[in-house]
Amino acid sequence: MKKFKWLLGMLLLALVPMLQSCDDDGYFIGDFSWDWATVRATGGGGYYLEGDRWGLIDPVATSIPWFKPVDGERVVAFFNPLYDMEGGKGVQVKMEGVQELLTKEVEDMTTEEEAVEFGNDPILIYQDDMWLGGKFLNVIFRQELPRSEKHRISLVQNKIETGEPSEPGTLNVAEDGYVHLELRYNTYEDVTDYWGWGRVSYNLEKFFPTEKDSESTMKGFKVTINSREHGEGRVIVLDLDHPVGVPEAAKDVHSTSSIR
Repeated sequence: MKKFKWLLGMLLLALVPMLQSCDDDGYFIGDFSWDWATVRATGGGGYYLEGDRWGLIDPVATSIPWFKPVDGERVVAFFNPLYDMEGGKGVQVKMEGVQELLTKEVEDMTTEEEAVEFGNDPILIYQDDMWLGGKFLNVIFRQELPRSEKHRISLVQNKIETGEPSEPGTLNVAEDGYVHLELRYNTYEDVTDYWGWGRVSYNLEKFFPTEKDSESTMKGFKVTINSREHGEGRVIVLDLDHPVGVPEAAKDVHSTSSIR
């Protein structure tokens, strides 16, 4: 019996290096990571991801074969990194899970009727829970859950007060070098005593300077919110030159699916 236990112990010791082995890129078997990312569908059910932290994420294996990619949709991706791609362009991974994010565009607010529909109810956003990533404005917020009607959360250009051109999609950079936007929240007066998390990504790609805009003086974005903590008119400044990283809390926040 003692000899058997000794042999078993030696076998386990021999297996430890194999269980903890890693490839040439330093990734261990069972490594687990995550990222907020944009889906790029390639047809026939194929896709890759543009991660805010990891860059190009190439799924070469998956535990979620039922996932149907929607081009341009934002997701929280969970994966096991396997190998770095040649030239440091990204990483090949085994996909372990995906959580879809509400993905929206910036809207123009040009009339008082639209202002009423967008609403301006107070919203609770903690420090650093609004950031730029992947040319998207990403937001995590706390919400009082509705009884029946989904709340609406919108990112708008307020063209009522400025009197600037109201053609859809017209981009306006203010004299201070920032694009001024407003995060509008409408509860439709449908709230309960229960709280949950909401999360959303807004596509800002059309606002970012292109290679042709070498003389662009755009500095970033200023987003005005009606803050539940600090009151109406709270301005959050997001600089292109000093982006805030993806917060660690972004991994664990689960969407309530109570927003649109």
